[in-house]
Amino acid sequence: MDAEELLQKYAAGQRQFHSVNLRGIDLQGVNLSEIDFYNADLTGADLTGANIYGATFKNADLTGAIMPDGEVYQTPTDLEFGKPETPLTKEPKEINIMTRKVIRTDKAPAPVGPYNQAILASGQMLFVAGQIAIDPRLGDVVYTEDVVKQTEQVMRNIEAILTEAGATFADVVKTGVFLADMNDFAAVNAVYAKYFSEDTAPARACVEVSRLPKNVLVEIDCIAVIAS
Repeated sequence: MDAEELLQKYAAGQRQFHSVNLRGIDLQGVNLSEIDFYNADLTGADLTGANIYGATFKNADLTGAIMPDGEVYQTPTDLEFGKPETPLTKEPKEINIMTRKVIRTDKAPAPVGPYNQAILASGQMLFVAGQIAIDPRLGDVVYTEDVVKQTEQVMRNIEAILTEAGATFADVVKTGVFLADMNDFAAVNAVYAKYFSEDTAPARACVEVSRLPKNVLVEIDCIAVIAS
């Protein structure tokens, strides 16, 4: 089977490619997510840059195959990606590479701000607790009446936490924005938009609440996914 035939079958919904001969196949940059390559012959295949999120390679022969990270896979093994029982010493390095895909559909409302409908990601999950406008140098809330400056402080706090964890705003896949007054949405959104590109921005929820800790005007939490 050549790459063109495989991609045609994948596009048609086929995900099982058991015992197929894919020796030397060129799959550079191809989306192979969720494919079951059970017992397939992938000897010498080129998977450079391919997306193998959720793919299964049980009993597959990967001898000499170039993996998504560009390294040659030397040790054939009976493995299934993502299974905890798989010995770590036999897992190819690409299992730790974060994949991130923006989900868009015209069958749901289009985003009305710097966020996307959903983000599909793999890697280590980082849950950042809700941040409010406390300046860590002072240990107290700042700009009590200024929602713009409070939002700027909140984003600085989030950035500091992401940095400590080895992440950036580019790794964020979901945010939650809590407002004391929904009339502040535009002002908060203007600050928020400085940290995310609309094309790759995370999914987001924004709600008005009756009261926030220390009577602040805005609180934001987030979830990030980073390479393990």
